[in-house]
Amino acid sequence: MNIAENIKSFKAEIPEEVTLVAVSKTKPESDILEAYNAGQRIFGENKIQEMTEKWENLPKDIKWHMLGHVQRNKVKYMAEYVNLIHAVDSLKLLKEIEKQAKKYDRTIECLLQIKIAEEDTKYGIDVDEADSILQSQAYREMTHVKVVGLMGMATLTEKEEKIKKEFSYLKTTFDNFKSRYNSLHTLSMGMSGDYKIAIECGSTMIRVGSAIFGERNYN
Repeated sequence: MNIAENIKSFKAEIPEEVTLVAVSKTKPESDILEAYNAGQRIFGENKIQEMTEKWENLPKDIKWHMLGHVQRNKVKYMAEYVNLIHAVDSLKLLKEIEKQAKKYDRTIECLLQIKIAEEDTKYGIDVDEADSILQSQAYREMTHVKVVGLMGMATLTEKEEKIKKEFSYLKTTFDNFKSRYNSLHTLSMGMSGDYKIAIECGSTMIRVGSAIFGERNYN
């Protein structure tokens, strides 16, 4: 698995306006450095503790994205450095991010995770909930948190039509929101298995792990 070559071929393949997040969860720092030396600067993790250790040891111009489900009591560990939190699914979580970001006088960008898949294992909120968060007085008064877009995960299936339908639904939702909330510019959808469909459906950010770093060993 040549990580540097994989990074270069992804950069050559995807449109310029699409951001590549290299999903480095469970991968050693040496792998991240190989991707870094090939020009990659945005890395995604799903465990705050692991991400924090990597942040401490790796170059400081790396932008760290938190991809996994976030427990409120863990926000404080990443508030000092995290650039984008992908999977915000409640106003309570936004309030906690606001509180912790304020301590470092930072603004943390966030995406609201919309549930588009039918699987129960996927987190996320529905469109009405997302709308009410953005309209809420509590959110409008926040000064250290900025919701910059939406994120979604399609059903894990071989059926391309189904994936396309879910991504298209999220894109329509995003366009609708964007016309009403001018801070929104990022639509994060698409992973190693379905990023091509996601880009076709209008994704502006893809999250790719195994296609860059190889299969994960969770042992």
